Formats: sequence, structure tokens, C-alpha cells
Amino acid sequence: MLRLPAHPVSPRIGAWIVALLLALCASGCGQQSKLPPLAPGSVVLAFGDSLTYGTGASEEESYPAQLAQLSGLRVVREGVPGEVSASGLERLPAALDEHRPKLLLLCHGGNDFLQRLPKAQAAENLRAMIRLAKARGIDVLLIGTPEPGFTLSPAEFYAEIAKEFRLPYEGEVLSKILRDGNLKADQVHPNAQGYRLMAERVYALLKKAGAV
Repeated sequence: MLRLPAHPVSPRIGAWIVALLLALCASGCGQQSKLPPLAPGSVVLAFGDSLTYGTGASEEESYPAQLAQLSGLRVVREGVPGEVSASGLERLPAALDEHRPKLLLLCHGGNDFLQRLPKAQAAENLRAMIRLAKARGIDVLLIGTPEPGFTLSPAEFYAEIAKEFRLPYEGEVLSKILRDGNLKADQVHPNAQGYRLMAERVYALLKKAGAV
């Protein structure tokens, strides 16, 4: 914490301290990612692989469907089971043009890990997807996918990308789900209850970011 001196200071030093406090606030407070409010009827595009498709549960129990129920938003589900990030990058422009969303919920990369593809390439594919969305004036919320292994933590590049583009980022929920046998249908997919938790966490992040 920056402490101001207890004794009087000169106007010049006082002005310097005020400028320093403003700079600190600009650098620190600005890290909190915000989204513009979504107008009624706005389309939200949930884009990804089987985690977005809802493998392990019915279509009505997928996280996009449950998010729509929770929020009242128009959430379009565009998930392709087994898809790697390079294929997602190829598919995204057509999905953006078709649905014209105001917000993209991006959850991708898990199949790259399962197929042991280079993480650096997965990260660049995600960056390219984000740039595609932003070039069309579409905001992005990023969801991190755990890597296989003991910790089941998302790859570090998700948090780095979220910071780089100042995106709202959910990096915990899938790890929590896949560590809990009551929340998953198999080793890599949530069940209906797990997708409910995923929808709740995304909805909470949307509210925190100011979108709803």
C-alpha cells in the first residue's frame, strides 16, 4: 500500500503523488475486464468442441442451453466433438457471419491436449479466433480447458491470452468439475449437473463483467 507522508508537502510533490496514484489506478484497476451490457435479443455464441456441444448430457442439459435458461439470453450452441483448435479457427468465420453475435463464449483447445499437439500452436489459434471476433466488433469471454494430468489445471496460455486481450476469463470451473466424480459423465466430460455448474459460473462472470 502506498502511504502518504504525515507532514505537509509542497504543491509540486503533492501533484506528483496525485499523478502517481492515478497511474497506479489506471494500471491496476484497468486489469478488471468489463463487457458492455447486452441489449435484449442479443445473440451470444457459445463456440468450442464437445464441452460446448454437451457430450455427456442431453442437448437441453448442455452448458449453452442451461446458460440460456439462467440468463434469458439467446445462446447459440456451436460445439463440434473432437474438434482441434486449428479446425475451430477454420470454422469460426462462417459461424460468426451466420449468427452475428454480440458476444463469443470461447472454450477450445482440449482436443489439442488429448492429441498431444503443440500448446504454442493451440494458443496462437485461440488468439486468431479472438482477433476474428474483435475485428467484427464482437466481445469475447474465454473459458480455460484443463490439460490431462494429476492437477487438471488449464494450460497457462489461457490466462496469458485473457490478460493480453483483457478478456473476462473463467479458468476454474472445468477443473473443479473434472475433479469431482459427481459432476462428470466420463474422464473429460461433465454430466448434466456439471454443465449446470459451468453455466452458473459463466453467468456469474457475465454479471461481474457488466454484460447482464
